[in-house]
Amino acid sequence: MTAPEEDTRYEAVRSRDARFDGEFFFAVETTGIYCRPSCPAVTPKRKNVCYYATAAAAQGSGFRACRRCRPDSVPGSAEWNVRADVVGRAMRMIGDGVVDREGVAGLAVRLGYSARHVQRQLTTELGAGPVALARAQRAHAARVLLQTTDLPITEIAFAAGFASVRQFNDTMRAVYARTPTELRGDAPANRAAATTAGIPLRLAHRGPYQARPLFDTLAREALAGVEEITGTPGTRTYRRTLRLPYGTGVVSVDERTRSTSMPASRAAHHGGWLDARIHLTDLRDLTTAVGRLRRLFDLDSDPYAIDERLGADPRLAPLVAARPGLRSPGAADPDELAVRLVAGPAGAALLVERYAKAVDAPSGTLTHVFPTPDDLAGEPGPVGVLATALADGTLRLGPGADRDDAEAVLRTLPGVDDRTAALIRMRCLGDPDMALPTEPGPDPDPGQEPVPDAWRPWRSYAQQHLWTKQHPSSQQHPRTQRQLEPQP
Repeated sequence: MTAPEEDTRYEAVRSRDARFDGEFFFAVETTGIYCRPSCPAVTPKRKNVCYYATAAAAQGSGFRACRRCRPDSVPGSAEWNVRADVVGRAMRMIGDGVVDREGVAGLAVRLGYSARHVQRQLTTELGAGPVALARAQRAHAARVLLQTTDLPITEIAFAAGFASVRQFNDTMRAVYARTPTELRGDAPANRAAATTAGIPLRLAHRGPYQARPLFDTLAREALAGVEEITGTPGTRTYRRTLRLPYGTGVVSVDERTRSTSMPASRAAHHGGWLDARIHLTDLRDLTTAVGRLRRLFDLDSDPYAIDERLGADPRLAPLVAARPGLRSPGAADPDELAVRLVAGPAGAALLVERYAKAVDAPSGTLTHVFPTPDDLAGEPGPVGVLATALADGTLRLGPGADRDDAEAVLRTLPGVDDRTAALIRMRCLGDPDMALPTEPGPDPDPGQEPVPDAWRPWRSYAQQHLWTKQHPSSQQHPRTQRQLEPQP
């Protein structure tokens, strides 16, 4: 690391700048503790500080997590959503639990490289290999379960992905300098049984967060039986079913954003969280479910970098000032959303009626999980062709998929025009720099405006600002509404 980089990072630590939370971590050699940059503890002397790209790297160097700032719970680095190289793709896959389910060999196969190459790339750049990165993630999941549920500790060990109780105990002591029992004792006494009340979570984000336009989008797109929105604007709750690797789940996220008890100006600077609750049939799906919610609500983006770049453009400056921290919604299930974009709202409703499997325990109006590509592969027409490509692996849309390869395949499929392919890349693949081509015809979308290359690498966010300007009650592009929203 160069001297200017160290200067910048130490200044961020000295000023407790939350904009850098998750972008790097610092450790104090005299205490053996690592922290997030905004940690409220006394600023250490510069000579005693070292920096790490990931929490896993700090843990691997023998540092334990700070009990005050909980560095393991910060938003993920926005860099992994932007980057399309092997490191960025690997980090998205690890976040989805691929290493826990398939091992390093499975991760390497998905990336198209050897396991040794993946290990070398991650270790060189991040200071930790895939096993260490997954281990840090398992430790965080275990802490959440210990402190929010009354599940037996042995069950938590295996639910978090540990191979044995001994491995679990050793890891928790190494990461937190506490035994699992001591960590549980640190939590409030109002823990709930995970099987009945669900797992309460705080989904952290950095900087300001425009929840209302994103919830408007979800309300317009809601698919009966699979999704629902309850409440009134400002206090709504989004709920949906999820098909997960080991079972199914029902997740809910509240619209109201939360922040620390500090002045509004500082709270916005520090970020906050959305309250969520997750009901799972198999607790091993916790990491995957959380990752999918984070992608759907775009919680790992960097609003400071996005707003700074787009706000410098005279055309976008007033829009950015009106809605700082506007997000670009993703997808809770990329395969599902792609099928819905191709099928249209009426077609998607019919697919649920014909193929969806009922959940074991209906929750309100949530009764089914959306059918899998395997379920839909025999459907005639474009939906069946798309489902077959997803089912046989010709098309991959999951976390870490190669965006260029996926778009190339999409453009060969019947029923997927250029704009639909671009929407799938923006929403399902989480591309932050996607501009939709102009829609031809006598009835173009209202407010459709060109998105110039000057707005790279944040053209997806620029597109959201332009859409919201024309449709202030909805963040979603009108064409997508026609494809996704339920009909009266």
